[in-house]
Amino acid sequence: MALTGFTAVGFIGLGAMGKHMAEHLANKLPQESQIYVYDVVNTVMDELAAKYPGKITAGTSPRNVAENTVCAHVKTVFLDETTGVCTVDLQDRILIDCSTIDTETSLLVKQHISDHHPSASYYDAPVSGGTLGAQKGTIAFFLGCSSTDPNLGLITDLLSLMGKKVIPCCKPSLGLAAKLCNNYLSGLIAIASSESLNTGIRAGLDPRVLSHVIAAGTAQNAICDDYNPCPGVVPDAPSTNGYQGGFKVQLMKKDFSLAMQLAESVGSNLVLGQPGLDTYIAAADDPRCRDRDSRVVFRFLGGDETWASKFSD
Repeated sequence: MALTGFTAVGFIGLGAMGKHMAEHLANKLPQESQIYVYDVVNTVMDELAAKYPGKITAGTSPRNVAENTVCAHVKTVFLDETTGVCTVDLQDRILIDCSTIDTETSLLVKQHISDHHPSASYYDAPVSGGTLGAQKGTIAFFLGCSSTDPNLGLITDLLSLMGKKVIPCCKPSLGLAAKLCNNYLSGLIAIASSESLNTGIRAGLDPRVLSHVIAAGTAQNAICDDYNPCPGVVPDAPSTNGYQGGFKVQLMKKDFSLAMQLAESVGSNLVLGQPGLDTYIAAADDPRCRDRDSRVVFRFLGGDETWASKFSD
């Protein structure tokens, strides 16, 4: 891929997924490209700057990143009157927000930028694929713009350095709407998969066999295939590593709640919504589950994590 126009790129937010995404940029952008990063945790910035000397520079604030670059993350980051991105001249800049927030806030930020920086372009582009996908560079971006947007080609070139798919979702904020719909469904699938696996184990089924059955049948899903909630079924799934890494249960609670707010705002009836949200609220408050991957609902629902002792290889 011939990469042009990326002499300076800014990246704000170096959490579980963001750090991996920034590293993909550092590894794949031309050597002369400069990447300015910012996070509230100084150590993660310093670590990346030390790992990629001359390529990654630690910023002092979102404003500092904006003074040097293009990219981005949420309301305070953009609109803070002292340190926000929008306090500098954004002429002809492209700003991409990969966070998962409510659509109203995203539209508010976009309108502010349109009003005060008319030559700048702001896009919502939330991601899906989890920390494993971010690490492997296989995540998908749901981009809030049409397939005819004049910046789509340039944005696709940049985002493709960090993921496999860039899907235009028609217009502003609909990238976020798509992500919330996706996470709502993903959250429900994780609960249903956990219930099914737990039931199967209790009935005498080896969860590895049951997972093969699910993969071959009409219930096949990416959660069981790649993030199986039952420990020991998928070797590199967070569940097999004590539910470490992955997508924290608190974040699923947050996204699930945002999805329900979106549904309410558009008049969509969610029969499974409240039970699902109640499950993630309770799991997020459970000390056995908090700060662990959201598929820890298997543990929360009483799933047997010692099943291997009951089944021979």
